[in-house]
Amino acid sequence: MSINLTLPTTPTRVGSLADPDRMHRVRLRLAYLVAAAGTMAMLVYGLSYYWSSAAQRALSPKHDYLKPSGAIGLRLGLFGVLLFLFIYLYPLRKKWAWLGRQGSSKRWLDFHVLLGLVAPVVVTFHSSFKFSGIAGVAYGIMIVVALSGVVGRYIYAQIPRSLNSAELSLQEAQEQSLRTATQLKNTGILSSRDIDGLLRLPDMKRVQSISLLGVLGRMLLFDVGFPLRIWRLRQKMLWSERRLWSLVGLGRGENAVLERAISMAREQTLLAKKILFLSKSHRMLHLWHIIHRPFSYSFAVLASIHVILMLMLGYY
Repeated sequence: MSINLTLPTTPTRVGSLADPDRMHRVRLRLAYLVAAAGTMAMLVYGLSYYWSSAAQRALSPKHDYLKPSGAIGLRLGLFGVLLFLFIYLYPLRKKWAWLGRQGSSKRWLDFHVLLGLVAPVVVTFHSSFKFSGIAGVAYGIMIVVALSGVVGRYIYAQIPRSLNSAELSLQEAQEQSLRTATQLKNTGILSSRDIDGLLRLPDMKRVQSISLLGVLGRMLLFDVGFPLRIWRLRQKMLWSERRLWSLVGLGRGENAVLERAISMAREQTLLAKKILFLSKSHRMLHLWHIIHRPFSYSFAVLASIHVILMLMLGYY
């Protein structure tokens, strides 16, 4: 199928359209890059020290810097405490009205997850990869909290939301899905067969009989394979143009009309998936809160005890 026969080519790219979250994504990606660069720098500098035995570490010229009470290790510990203070602002914003008015929930959550991943890395370097006593128990709980946080963020994303991050009801989500489907059909670009090729999901009756863990696995498998199906759809539509950059799926084509149709198809498909699993997603999120919160609060208590003991012993 040739898009040149059905669509007008325009130099305007879809990515150039107004996107209120664009700068947020840029800042978020930059923060992840800075975190990754900092992690690599610490590994390059301290790998020989961290790989050494306790006896060898004491003789290392880096010992006074990288041990938990060393010049670098101590500052990493303080930085870790600061990160966790920011992390716990996220649940507090739900209780403090003035804080809740600062920014959107989605942006707060994105940085909450980022800090939740960075803080354990900082604490790991602070401890110089040695865990014992209360600090060791707190570290284990912290890892559980961090991993469960990633799962929780994924489940949260499975619930349909409006542009301001407000949760949509089932009826609102269905109405939005119908509007998108109508707009997509009116473009006349993608056939129903093309769209059906993106949807590879069980029916509602089957979903209700699947366990929560099974549903989570189904959603993950769908999301992992979804970019490949989008690539195949774009490849089919652009086949006659022979543009390798678009054909391999590394970038969008220059035909803004086609890309808009593919964008609507993506939105429609993902929304259909969320509607199908909505009741299960709500149950998973509720169960996740029951599991995540006690671990999170336990870590806060143990970490506080550790900090207080270090203060009493004169390390700070």
